[in-house]
Amino acid sequence: MNNIKLIRNVFGVIAICIFISCNSKKKEKEEAQFKFEENWESLSNYKIPQWMKDAKFGIFIHWGPNSAAELHTDWYPRWMYLDSAHVDHVTGEKVNDIPHPASVYHKEKFGDPKTFGFKDIIPMWTMENFDAKAWVDLFKDAGAQYVVPVAEHHDGYAIYESSITPYNAVDMGPKRDVFKELTDEIKKQGLICGASSHLAFNWNFYTQKPHFDTGDPQYAALYAPPHEPYSPASAEWLADIWWPRTKEIIDKYQPDILWFDFYLDRPEFAPYHKKLAAYYYNSGLERDKDVVLQTKNLRYESYKPGTHMLDLERSKMDSLRTAYWQTDTSIGKNSWYYTKNWIPKSAEDLVADLMDIVSKNGCLLLNIGPRKDGIIPDDQKKTLLDIGAWLKVNGESVYGSKYYDVYGEGPTKTATGHLSEDKNQGFTQEDIRFTKNKGALYATVLKAPTKDVHIKYLTDSKINIKSIKLLGSDAKIEFEQSAEGTIITLPKDVNLSYAWVFKIEM
Repeated sequence: MNNIKLIRNVFGVIAICIFISCNSKKKEKEEAQFKFEENWESLSNYKIPQWMKDAKFGIFIHWGPNSAAELHTDWYPRWMYLDSAHVDHVTGEKVNDIPHPASVYHKEKFGDPKTFGFKDIIPMWTMENFDAKAWVDLFKDAGAQYVVPVAEHHDGYAIYESSITPYNAVDMGPKRDVFKELTDEIKKQGLICGASSHLAFNWNFYTQKPHFDTGDPQYAALYAPPHEPYSPASAEWLADIWWPRTKEIIDKYQPDILWFDFYLDRPEFAPYHKKLAAYYYNSGLERDKDVVLQTKNLRYESYKPGTHMLDLERSKMDSLRTAYWQTDTSIGKNSWYYTKNWIPKSAEDLVADLMDIVSKNGCLLLNIGPRKDGIIPDDQKKTLLDIGAWLKVNGESVYGSKYYDVYGEGPTKTATGHLSEDKNQGFTQEDIRFTKNKGALYATVLKAPTKDVHIKYLTDSKINIKSIKLLGSDAKIEFEQSAEGTIITLPKDVNLSYAWVFKIEM
């Protein structure tokens, strides 16, 4: 009888193993067969991957021929041709009647834009001192988890080797695929690698007039084909230029993050919204990688909620958003590209912004602007290293963290809306932000305190605090809880830079 029972048990175990194995293989087969289709129902299956939610801090890089002008560099290729009335870049309505300073500067420095246009500035972007390893070493020291270099900007110049446009880094400028050198090094050093495309605006970026080289059809690959100002991008340009170049970036460089600027959110791009997402997401599936599509949705809802990741340019949220999102901004208050009059933000303010964003379930993509020779300026390096030093001490409150019941408290309101960051006031020590990680609650005081810290939300009825530790300090932390919140006695002899992070064990 015992032998019969033993045999039955053995067969039972075998049957269970076969059942589990079959179901596992069935699931793997189903997953392997799944592909995103070009419709919203299918794309609603998209989920922002956990690695993106854990990363929190990334580096954006605006580099290219713009920086060779060294002044008015953000939209230099556009501004240099505004020699009379300024017009709104979306509506085409007149703003004023005077030449743009970049137009005056160009004529003084380079000459007539009919004979010396932006095409002639491209060879000046030489990148002779570019060192991909040194760049990525710096990004790692800064505490960045992902890097998104610009692959092509509004100007129509490809920073990568392109088979579609002759205006690319291998054929003009540095005469090498600097984009590949950088993305290869990013991946080699274990950081998440992305790419950004700003090409959608190229159609209406340049002012095309007879007294400029922009109106010459022989340069249409750079300046876009001649067309009526502010007309929608033509179906032919979208099909023959924009879409093939977008696919080329995806296929050739396999970015894990694909970031798009405004103008993608225009009605004429609607036929490509679902097509792009499905193509890119499926490209990730083919290489067994969950990828991230980041777009803006400014004036036209290009992507429905849950089918992409929302990006906000130079702006933040004023409340907690349960769908993960991103702020992109620059170290430069006045510029994305290198410029001689670069006005830097302080590391202290950027750390406070980072924690404000993370507490609201977002991440920060922080831009740098290298010089035309490939050197990252010392002031930008210092800012990155100062942020990295802070993250080495306080990283557990950032990386892999999640949002709390509330994002925080304090008197300082966050301005919202596109390009709203210059409306923000500086944070105070009453501004406190919460994150949680591995069972601990982190309360970040956004401005280094000079008196006892009062956290009003953490009342004794909401939370039972076991202990509090100040990250980066061995000081004993005394605190008192009541119905009015938690008061932390200011510890003595603390030497910490920027925001203070209190780790609260419950």
